[in-house]
Amino acid sequence: MLKKLKVLSVLALVVFSVSCGPQRVVTRVDESTVIDLSGRWNDTDSQQTADAMIAQSLTDAWLTNFSQKNPGVKPVVIVGFVTNNTDEHIVAETFIRDLERAFINSGQVRLVAGGAKRDEIRKERAQQQDYSTEASMKKWGMEVGADYMLQGDLSSIIDSFNKEKVIFYQVNLQLTDIETTEVVWIGDKKIKKYIKG
Repeated sequence: MLKKLKVLSVLALVVFSVSCGPQRVVTRVDESTVIDLSGRWNDTDSQQTADAMIAQSLTDAWLTNFSQKNPGVKPVVIVGFVTNNTDEHIVAETFIRDLERAFINSGQVRLVAGGAKRDEIRKERAQQQDYSTEASMKKWGMEVGADYMLQGDLSSIIDSFNKEKVIFYQVNLQLTDIETTEVVWIGDKKIKKYIKG
């Protein structure tokens, strides 16, 4: 009985200490608000870099050349891998979505799904062959082929001394003609952050 009383006392003490611990206050903010707590790559860096780089790519000669060879036709782009070469855990998929969004919002190119998204669509099309009505099933061999693939990498350099730190990020992207493998555009975006304290 004494052992049970001791165990219950210890459990009560643990529950009490956890419930009386410091409480965090969470405040909802507008998603466009810039908040940089750690100085590491964040949502603002991803969105601003994607917007700037896509805008940069769409003012370059490759788009004019394509339009001259194919009047009235928008080039079709697929976004491939963006490799994370930093020491941070960065979800490249978020940055890829930002790039795709910027391409679509430009209205100057057409975008096709790539990677796992394309595989999921193909799986759905395959299932429609067995489970959908003939009138509603989608046909094989009707995909739009991409003219260009966008690929890239994200790197960082960290310099620190005492309680000061500088993080330098560089994003490199290149657009390649899928038929000829000719690289038609190369761009980069640099971000430098100074952290003190």
